[in-house]
Amino acid sequence: MSISPAARIARDVVMGDNVVIEADVAVGEGCVLGHNVVIEADVTVGEGCVLGHNVVIRAGSRLGCHVMVGDNTVIGRHPMHSVRSAPPPVTDYGACSIADDVQIGCGCVLYAGVTIGRQVMLADLATVREAVTIGEQTIIGRGVAIENRCTIGKRCKLETNAYITAYSDLEDDVFVAPMVATSNDNYMARGKERFKHFKGVTVKRGGRIGVNATILPGRTVDEQGVVAAGSVVTHDVPARYIVVGNPARVFRDVPEDQLLENQEENK
Repeated sequence: MSISPAARIARDVVMGDNVVIEADVAVGEGCVLGHNVVIEADVTVGEGCVLGHNVVIRAGSRLGCHVMVGDNTVIGRHPMHSVRSAPPPVTDYGACSIADDVQIGCGCVLYAGVTIGRQVMLADLATVREAVTIGEQTIIGRGVAIENRCTIGKRCKLETNAYITAYSDLEDDVFVAPMVATSNDNYMARGKERFKHFKGVTVKRGGRIGVNATILPGRTVDEQGVVAAGSVVTHDVPARYIVVGNPARVFRDVPEDQLLENQEENK
């Protein structure tokens, strides 16, 4: 056990063996810290949080109240950067900030500069890269990877092993099925020209993407548009239409009873 005298720990906090807490850390009332938890300097942990075994919280991170963090999860990780990486490195992404009532599974990695809204759930093995924002009540499934500089809206569902490429924007109430792949580089890592044209995907409010679909760089799924399972989207998807195939083409209108305004949970 190694607790800095400059840390502010509520009296009723329960700690396992080999906990390390550095200077200027604040841990609120009713928290439970598992074995081998490491909390670096200048971290705030709100009241009622539960941190599993082997959790690491990097310097400057902020956890709200009643946040649950599973075993072997890292919060506030700083990214690595290769000499061949794009874009150029950033020295300060800011804090990883997690709002109240968030659930984070086992083996997750949340990078610096991530902002997580209230009542979000991130399942086991999810990865959220730097400078990503996730809106309240969104569900991030097992093994989902969200790359850097993405915005994910409120009440979204990203299911198992979906891949959201960097520079993407998903608005509220978006559904992404398992194994969906998105992309942002039409040059496939060849030539300097590609650095001028990186662009992720945009999915407007209520857009839905079926299992194992592929969305090419810069494409937009317009409001409440639907991409059928296994489709390859090479052109923008019109609002309230279903597209199917490789390449994806308009199939028919989205049925009226499938529109957000006709769903009971939205009334």
